[in-house]
Amino acid sequence: MATGRIIEPNLDFIKEIKQNGGSGLKKCYQCATCSAVCELSPDDKPFPRKEMLMAGWGQADALAKDPDIWLCFQCNDCSTYCPRGAKPGDVLAAIRSHIYSKFSVPSFMGKALANPKALPILILLPVLILLGCIFAFAPVSETGEFLFLTAQPIDFDLFLPHSSVDALFVIGNMLIFLLAGVGFWRFWKLLNTGGEQRKMPFFSALYQTVIEIISHRKFFECGENKSRSWGHIILLAGFVGAMITTGCVFIFVFIPHYLHLLGLESLHSFFEVPINLPHPVKFIGMFSGIGLIVGGAMLIYRRLVNRDGVGANGYTDYLFLYIIFFVGLTGMLSWLTRLTGVPMLAYTNYFIHMIFVFFLLWYMPYSKFAHMIYRTMALIHARQIGRE
Repeated sequence: MATGRIIEPNLDFIKEIKQNGGSGLKKCYQCATCSAVCELSPDDKPFPRKEMLMAGWGQADALAKDPDIWLCFQCNDCSTYCPRGAKPGDVLAAIRSHIYSKFSVPSFMGKALANPKALPILILLPVLILLGCIFAFAPVSETGEFLFLTAQPIDFDLFLPHSSVDALFVIGNMLIFLLAGVGFWRFWKLLNTGGEQRKMPFFSALYQTVIEIISHRKFFECGENKSRSWGHIILLAGFVGAMITTGCVFIFVFIPHYLHLLGLESLHSFFEVPINLPHPVKFIGMFSGIGLIVGGAMLIYRRLVNRDGVGANGYTDYLFLYIIFFVGLTGMLSWLTRLTGVPMLAYTNYFIHMIFVFFLLWYMPYSKFAHMIYRTMALIHARQIGRE
């Protein structure tokens, strides 16, 4: 005889899902249309029907370790064909946002990034830190006047000294990602509590997952939302290119420079800053900035003109898109305004750019940006247990 199990709904979880974009959760009457129309759902125990049931019953812990949450690529076919308007795609997006918050270390940061009321404070923090760097480290003349106010040509190093910014971001990023690593590890351990048999080695699953992410194969299998695939690819390429650009400057300019200051007299930077065309690194940076702007604009535009068709309309989804778009836009404008020769225009734009960069990188583990890590881990796990 089967034994019963007492289900204790997490009412706070249900409320959170409804507030974060899954407002149609309770409209679901389990018709399974969503699972039937989804091209990405496995034949065995297909999603998102079972996830809608678990979410409706407030089963937050069960959903947190469900890899199927991450097999969803927001095609939104399920929401389009749902006869009740329950919008399963939006519910799954809200569950993923809950997971970012659940595994945040410290936990209050996850809650802050999910709360629009906290946005002014989150922006004020980098503003104050960067202002502190200017007043503490920007060089001044003998009369106490900031040199960047009168110096020509425009030099961002006089405004926000690279040494202070480098130290700020390197030390800050090390601390942030150390804390993030704790959350990521907890998530990975939770995924592996199901007791499923491993059918694929970790590194084989990792390799296949990376190839899938690069190719965007799953995105092109979508129906209703297939047209966003190119915007997503362009945005991802722009972000990767920006990382390469930053890495090149750090490795070939700043590391040799600091080692030289420490006594390695024969070591010098491989090239000087500011970097201008036709330098190869500048080309990479320029095309990366264009990628962030174009890809971000494509995705934002689709949401603005077809909100219901695109789905994932929670606050965290929009916040991430706008932040990464403005990182690209202000980055390109920093270069272009420097060429105008108007100091305060260039410095003001550069200051705004650094605020967005700070916001994107230091808040990464607590925002939708973290989906790059969570989804990758979940897809690796899904492949290992045969769900992919």
